[in-house]
Amino acid sequence: MNTLLAIIIVVQVVTALTIIGLVLLQHGKGADMGAAFGSGASGSLFGASGSSNFLSKSTGIAAAVFFVATLALSFFGSRPPSSSGGVMDQIPSSAPANSQTAPAAPAAPATEPAKVAPGSAGEIPK
Repeated sequence: MNTLLAIIIVVQVVTALTIIGLVLLQHGKGADMGAAFGSGASGSLFGASGSSNFLSKSTGIAAAVFFVATLALSFFGSRPPSSSGGVMDQIPSSAPANSQTAPAAPAAPATEPAKVAPGSAGEIPK
């Protein structure tokens, strides 16, 4: 489970960096910064339409992969921990060998206090 979680985290980080790079390579509507990288030529690597179509599709695919990785991380993060637990849960729990318990004392029968009749010698005057 930990290796799957690590793979998903690596995929998410790589797609996040890919999205950042692809967004920075795209040129805006008003600014022609993409021409500095050679996207102004019609005979370029991406064809006559330029790199905008290729870069926008690549950004969309990277965003979809990032979204799926985020959903997978939230799914695995919300699950309760597995019953196997950690390394410390595999240690058997036993009482120490030298601890001895004292024998329980026998319970004495409960006796009721003797009732003293009113006006007798055992009564305390008020």
